[in-house]
Amino acid sequence: MDPELVELASKVFGLARAGDAAALAEYVDAGVPVNLTNDRGDTLLMLAAYHGHTDAVRALLDRGADPNLGNDHGQTPAAGAVFKGEDEILRALLAAGADPGAGSPSARDAAMIFGKTEYLQLFGN
Repeated sequence: MDPELVELASKVFGLARAGDAAALAEYVDAGVPVNLTNDRGDTLLMLAAYHGHTDAVRALLDRGADPNLGNDHGQTPAAGAVFKGEDEILRALLAAGADPGAGSPSARDAAMIFGKTEYLQLFGN
């Protein structure tokens, strides 16, 4: 694999973890795949959502990030948002079409497992 591509990917994943929405948008607009995954199957969206970066989540969703794309363990951004208690991110994901029943555990399952049943109303339950 090309070391420069690996370095670029590492940098972009770091931007997602850090929540640098503007830089992420620039890289995606310049051609970095919005649904790029790391060696664990985590997407840029998954990392931004899990680390609580609402602006980065919105920037990625605005550029077509798939809110239902799970990682290698079947976890979705919505389930991560439930686990972390990221209400605003969860609402953004749902507005973009996230399926609360997707993944394993799903966002719905995560709400039950972690006692966050207030989220069930957002899911239509």
